[in-house]
Amino acid sequence: MALSKTERAALIQRYADGPQRLRAALATVPPAALQWRPKPGEWSAHEIVCHCADSESHASLRIRMLVSDPEPVIVGYDQERWAQVLDYHAHPIEAALAVVDAVRTSTAALLRRLGDEAWSRAGRHTESGPYAAEDWLRIYSAHVHDHASQIEGNVAQWQAARR
Repeated sequence: MALSKTERAALIQRYADGPQRLRAALATVPPAALQWRPKPGEWSAHEIVCHCADSESHASLRIRMLVSDPEPVIVGYDQERWAQVLDYHAHPIEAALAVVDAVRTSTAALLRRLGDEAWSRAGRHTESGPYAAEDWLRIYSAHVHDHASQIEGNVAQWQAARR
């Protein structure tokens, strides 16, 4: 179902607010808990932030392809593999946060300028099939907020494990 202009504007604002939400969640993480993982195979707060930087970089290209390319193909990637191979714990967290800030600021400006025709565009995702610009907005307006909640959950689990 297509979004109304009001719904779209609200999601764009939520998208734009993502970096602030991520930084607020990260501010709750004690230094000793930054690289702590709740369970094997789950990400630490540090890894979550690095994932957000990579994912947001990738996402910014996806929306540009969706609204610009004649027959866009959106390629999936293995986020777990990226976290391991790119050794997120070794990556500077401030650099990752700066990427999230910059990519979201630039992309939010683009989103606010897009007309109805751009929002009606669609392509194909290699993993999930049909993929429209509004699908992208629904996903990425929530993405960083969801990971901020994940960071807060990590902190709660870290604190409970120390009691």
